[in-house]
Amino acid sequence: MKRFLLLVLPVAAALAACGPLRVVPSPASRAKADQREKVEEAEISAAVQQAGTKTDDYKIGGADLLQISVFGEKDMDRLARVGQTGTITYPLIGEVKVGGLTVPQAEDALARRLKEYLRDPQVTIFIKEYGNKKVFVFGQVQKPGAIELPTETDMTVLEAISQAGGFTPIAAPDRTRVIRLVDGKSEKFTVPVSEITKMGEKDKDMTLKPNDVVFVPESVF
Repeated sequence: MKRFLLLVLPVAAALAACGPLRVVPSPASRAKADQREKVEEAEISAAVQQAGTKTDDYKIGGADLLQISVFGEKDMDRLARVGQTGTITYPLIGEVKVGGLTVPQAEDALARRLKEYLRDPQVTIFIKEYGNKKVFVFGQVQKPGAIELPTETDMTVLEAISQAGGFTPIAAPDRTRVIRLVDGKSEKFTVPVSEITKMGEKDKDMTLKPNDVVFVPESVF
């Protein structure tokens, strides 16, 4: 027994001096992880693009801020806030009802009124700011899409996912990410869902801001 201990102890000491053993992933594991990362990045890019896409079927609503211009009439450029009654005030024509109209319909409405004063006016409207603030939840949730932010309270990532119907069976909750535009650049934040739900670390449940995109990836590919 003494001889055995004399042989084992130096080996154990040498191993201890080397520090904890690290498992080196195999080339196949690394390749799989790299592939997963590429797929997720592509899906995140698609989700961000979908969230930022201007849709012609959006109905203008109260408190939307409209950037209005008329081709060749620089002095007609205006920022107009839609009132709660759905109207804006515009030079020459006064009050115009645009609430409930799509952007192309609102452009036509202004152009028709302006024809009394201008020859063939070409009106362009861009929604500079949405009155109803939204966030977007995509990926492995039951009901992906836009969610309206409450006006009086904050909404966290897990609350938004809950409103989107919760995770699907193939979701990877701990790789949930928030994509946010900061100073003109897109930044990504990983949300450790298990630490929030299983360990009670509520402070890690991020508070969302308007136009944030929450993306939940798949657990396997």
